Amino acid sequence: MSSETGLRVVVTGATGNVGTSVVRALSEEPRVASVLGLARRLPAWSPAKTDWSAVDLASGNADLAEEFAGADAVIHLAWAFQPTHDPATTWRTNVMGSMRVFDAVAEAGVPALVHASSVGAYSPGPKERPVDESWPTHGWPDAAYCREKAYLERALDIFERDHPDTRVVRMRPAFLFKRESASEQRRIFGGRYLPGPLLRPDLLAFLPDIPGLRVQVLHTDDAATAHNLAVLDGNVRGAFNLAAEPPVDADLLGEMLGTRRVRMPRVAARSAVAAAWGLHLLPASPHLFDAVLRLPLMDCTRARAELGWQPLRSATEVMEEFLEGLREGAGAPTEPLRGRKVA
Repeated sequence: MSSETGLRVVVTGATGNVGTSVVRALSEEPRVASVLGLARRLPAWSPAKTDWSAVDLASGNADLAEEFAGADAVIHLAWAFQPTHDPATTWRTNVMGSMRVFDAVAEAGVPALVHASSVGAYSPGPKERPVDESWPTHGWPDAAYCREKAYLERALDIFERDHPDTRVVRMRPAFLFKRESASEQRRIFGGRYLPGPLLRPDLLAFLPDIPGLRVQVLHTDDAATAHNLAVLDGNVRGAFNLAAEPPVDADLLGEMLGTRRVRMPRVAARSAVAAAWGLHLLPASPHLFDAVLRLPLMDCTRARAELGWQPLRSATEVMEEFLEGLREGAGAPTEPLRGRKVA
C-alpha cells in the first residue's frame, strides 16, 4: 500500500451486526481507499468506496486468496450462531470457514489479519473483578459458540508461529448490540415464539434475578471503531478486550425498565431454557446459558492505552437503544439485519 492510494480492506461477514458497522466506518475513513465486503447474500446497501462479492465460507468453493489479493488488511467477522441443534453445521462455517480465511491470508500475503474473537473464548472467571487479555481462552466446552471461539484462538496461535510477518489482532468484545441488529438478535436468540409483551416494560410483571447473570455489553459501532483502529495502526497486534461500563445485571435492567426483580434459582432458570430449547421453541441453547453465567468480566485497559480506543456509549445507553429497536422491529437493508416488528 502506498500513502498516495490508501488502504484496501476486505471484510468477511460484512452484512451482519458487526460487519455493517465496520464497513460504514471504513467507508468514511479518509485513509481507506476501498472496501470489499464478502457475504453469502449481496445487499442493496452500498456505502461509498465499497464493493461486494458473494462468498459462502462454509462451502469452500470460493477462491479466497483471489478475493484477498492486494489487500492491506482482512477483517474476519463471518459467524453463524444457528442452528444450535446441529453443531456440525456451525463448526463448518465458523471453524472450517475461518481456517480457510487464515490460509488465504497467508497465501495472498496480506500484511494484517483482524479476527473477531469474543468474551466467549475465555475460560470461566470472576464476576467481581475484571480480567485482562492474559486470562485463559479455553472457553466453556459444552457451548458450541465458546468451543468454536476458543478453538480458533489456538488456530491463531499456530498461524502466528508459522507466519510471523503477518500482523494478527484478536478482538474480544463483550455482547454486541445496536438498534439495527435488534430484529436479527431476536430471531437468533429469542426465536419467533418470543412473546412481544416480554419486550415491553409496561407489560413485564417482574424481571428474573438469576445468580451469576452479570455480563458486559458494547455498542456495535464502538466495536467497529476498535477494529478500524487496529487496521490503521500498523504497529498493534495481539488481543484486545472491548466492553462498556457498567456491567449489566438484574439490578441495572430493573432500574432501567422500572420493573421489580424476583430472585430465580439457576437450576429453575436453566430448566426452563432447556425445556424450551428441547422443544425447538427457543434457539438459544441451555449450554450457552451455562457459559454466560461463567464468563468473566473484562478489563479494557490495553485497548485504551495501545489503540487509543474509548467507547462512546455506556452500557445503559446500549441496552436502552437495543430495547427500543426490539420494540420497533428495527433493522437494516441487509438480509441478516432485516427488520421485524414485535407482535
